[in-house]
Amino acid sequence: MSRRSKAGPLPGVLAKPKRRPARVADSIRNEVALLVLQKIKDPRIKNITITKVKVTDDLRNAIIFFSCTEDLMDSAEKGLLSSKGFIRSHLAKELGMRCVPELSFERDLTLFYQENVERLLKDV
Repeated sequence: MSRRSKAGPLPGVLAKPKRRPARVADSIRNEVALLVLQKIKDPRIKNITITKVKVTDDLRNAIIFFSCTEDLMDSAEKGLLSSKGFIRSHLAKELGMRCVPELSFERDLTLFYQENVERLLKDV
């Protein structure tokens, strides 16, 4: 019987990307988007879009990226932070995970950068 090495992949060989964090991130994005649309009554976060979620490989932390109009960014971020406990408890029920990731929220500025680039290209 041969033994498997616990050393991991050979040097210079890329390890396979882990699929579970990506699946968990996708599930979190879907659930949080539904919560924002249907269950959270805070008017500060009614007009936001959950753009993406990044989950660490150990599934302990999740960064939720959101987007909205520039003038509503500050209030939307405060609204999300105040709803964090509710969101996390809902995720615990819906995802059935033993340990729900700690949530943090970040502004997704991709749309602003895109508009800026388009404006610059029009000026050229």
